[in-house]
Amino acid sequence: MADQRSARATSPARARKKTAPKKGPEHAARAACQSLEGLIGHRAEGVSAVRRSDDDGWCVVVAVLEVPRIPDTTSLLASYEVQLDKAGELQEYRRVRRYRRGAADE
Repeated sequence: MADQRSARATSPARARKKTAPKKGPEHAARAACQSLEGLIGHRAEGVSAVRRSDDDGWCVVVAVLEVPRIPDTTSLLASYEVQLDKAGELQEYRRVRRYRRGAADE
């Protein structure tokens, strides 16, 4: 019976830890896409890289559809490097590459 009471006492603490919001790479990727879309007015296609920056923030590389064309393989995309702070707020962004969707990497 004492074992049951101690198990009940520790289970809510475990549940709180699991439900605490994470500010990891997935959160950084979503925040970067949403912020960039709002600023440049183009749709994000995906994320090609996420890494920690020197100030404990995040550096995220986002692929953006800039000029949709038919056929889709001729559409123009761009890679943007997005810098986020520790809280996931956008600090800066810049376009680092522009390319056709059907073009092979160099």
